[in-house]
Amino acid sequence: MIYATNGDALTYRGIHPNLDLALENITPEFLDSVGYERVELKGSDVYATRFTYQTVPEEESFFEAHKKYLDIHIMVDGSEGVEIAPPEELAEFDRVEANDFYAYRGPACYKLALSPGNFLVVFPNDAHRIKMQLERPETVSKVVFKVRIIDD
Repeated sequence: MIYATNGDALTYRGIHPNLDLALENITPEFLDSVGYERVELKGSDVYATRFTYQTVPEEESFFEAHKKYLDIHIMVDGSEGVEIAPPEELAEFDRVEANDFYAYRGPACYKLALSPGNFLVVFPNDAHRIKMQLERPETVSKVVFKVRIIDD
């Protein structure tokens, strides 16, 4: 997991070439250009999509994890609570392997607030629970990069 300010994104280059490409695009210009349709930077290996939704109480959310992709969550408007836990410490209740999606329930190890100006990178095996309201329900908008770091 990496939790940092958008302005520090480039300091995390060197972990993986696909991650480098995504980090280089954490700019106001690129984030403003991302809509609700997938924007491919390197085909299905690196792409970004904008999401807008209402945050929910903790009990209405769940953890998700991936095995081949990492996610970069960049808040554009609003704030949400996020929790992180190792998947092996959680109970899996759903999976769609074709979409690299694994769903879990259980307790968090780390809690943070994702707000405009910062980003969160969750690696494979960083189960993450998103969309949680902080004080009250809030409409949020964020850009999420999907970055393949494990080949088939």
